[in-house]
Parts: sequence; C-alpha cells; structure tokens
Amino acid sequence: MYDYELYRATSAELIRRADAEREIGRARIARRAARRTGRGDPEGKVREADRTRFAPAA
Repeated sequence: MYDYELYRATSAELIRRADAEREIGRARIARRAARRTGRGDPEGKVREADRTRFAPAA
C-alpha cells in the first residue's frame, strides 16, 4: 500500500511540474508574439541607442 501512495505522490508532482513548464512555454511564446507585433509598422519604435549612433548634421 505504501508503494502505491508513493507512486501517486510522485505522479502528481510530475504532473504539476509538466503544467508549470507548459505555462512557462506559453508565457515565452506570448512575450515573443508581443515583441513581433510592431515589426510590420512603417513607423516602428525608435530605440534611444539608435539615435546616438550618428553625429548630428552641421
């Protein structure tokens, strides 16, 4: 009987871990999709780092 209880507890823990990993994957995909939404925009975001790359015109 003890072996069966141990099996059930281990199985439940593995199922919880798999669910957590799936949620992490979904969040990663959602963040990636959110980053890519503005790529087709002709007036896309301008990053501050790009502004300092060139010297100002005289």
